[in-house]
Amino acid sequence: MRISVLGCGWLGFPLAQHLITEGYTVKGSTTSPEKVNLLEQAGIEAFLIKLPDALDSANSDLASLLETDILFLNIPPSRGRAEKVDSYPKLIKRIADKAAEAGVSWIIFASSTSVYSETGGLTYEVDAKKGQASRPSGEAVLEAEEFIASSGNDYTILRFGGLYGYGRHPVKYLSGKKGLNGASKPVNLVHQTDCIRVVDLVISQKKRSDIYNVVSDGHPPRKEFYESAARYYGMPLPQFNSNEDKDESDYRVVSNAKLKKDLSFEFTYPNPMDHTP
Repeated sequence: MRISVLGCGWLGFPLAQHLITEGYTVKGSTTSPEKVNLLEQAGIEAFLIKLPDALDSANSDLASLLETDILFLNIPPSRGRAEKVDSYPKLIKRIADKAAEAGVSWIIFASSTSVYSETGGLTYEVDAKKGQASRPSGEAVLEAEEFIASSGNDYTILRFGGLYGYGRHPVKYLSGKKGLNGASKPVNLVHQTDCIRVVDLVISQKKRSDIYNVVSDGHPPRKEFYESAARYYGMPLPQFNSNEDKDESDYRVVSNAKLKKDLSFEFTYPNPMDHTP
């Protein structure tokens, strides 16, 4: 079986490496000329693809990348200029349309829990609603999901929580900052290793035409989690406000119950408080 990974970054590259060990033929894309050799050395058929330019170029390698059975679509929205966020769903739709034209039978879309409201309490896959996402990029991702689901391809949508592990940790963005809100709000995170294992199982178990939250079991409060992580990594502690409203309904815990039940999945890293390199 052929699998193409569109976006071999922090998650896509180790995923591609893992899929090779499982016996799949793997193609992968990068936007960096320097990384092409790295992918090839790992046994990945590498393509230099920059979007959206590749969608309009007759000489693009995108057509070759889409000669595949499964497309793992791993292109996140930009958090920069508003026009970049607004254009994201259209970009994903164009990729999905190209994949359908190329005969790709299955798209696995790397989505995000940002599609949910920040204040939804215990949150399940059915709770994503237009106009309620936690930020504009979440609205864009939700619209992109709709394009994927209606593209004519089989699809699986994986809503990943905040990603961490192997050199990436969200504490780096908060270390030393002052006046932070949301001290008591729970975090919704998932380790890179578990992301890769979920994708592998979705493929091997043929979990098509469905949506799964990919978030670890533990949801410690932000203040407790980030202070612990800062101490573990030897970084300045973030400072949270102590006089904020303690409204207990003002939180979000993303449920992984469906994932664990349907895939018989157990997390390698169930609790983000168990810090890893």
